[in-house]
Amino acid sequence: MVDVTAKAPTLRRAIARGKVRMRPETAALIQEGGIPKGDVFATARIAGIMAAKQTGGLIPLCHPLELTGVEVLFSCDPLAGEVEIEAKVNTVGRTGVEMEAMTAVGVAALTIYDMCKAVDREITLTDIRLIGKEGGKSGAFVRREE
Repeated sequence: MVDVTAKAPTLRRAIARGKVRMRPETAALIQEGGIPKGDVFATARIAGIMAAKQTGGLIPLCHPLELTGVEVLFSCDPLAGEVEIEAKVNTVGRTGVEMEAMTAVGVAALTIYDMCKAVDREITLTDIRLIGKEGGKSGAFVRREE
């Protein structure tokens, strides 16, 4: 694990996104609240937040961090058969929260799959990526195509 002892704590932020692709009928069911397992977005939001908090225990050599904020948002497009997930993570610390943001997106996407697999086995999780980050020695990063 990288030694970050000498680094000064600073405000660190990261935003990640990913997509879940499915049949348009499945996306419509999610939006209408018609998935038999329950409220897909509420469940996936909690799963994403919990995952962000556990990232240090899931990813080898990733520092366990005290997160000061985690937000998981969803945008559903039934016509395209897509749900976009966005996670925003904040901390004041010695290392960044990019992994926490991407872990939140990944686990939220897996939760959507789990909640919907009974009605659509062809769901695909895709495009998990860092959109931007702030803080630390390396400064800001913003993905160009976003």
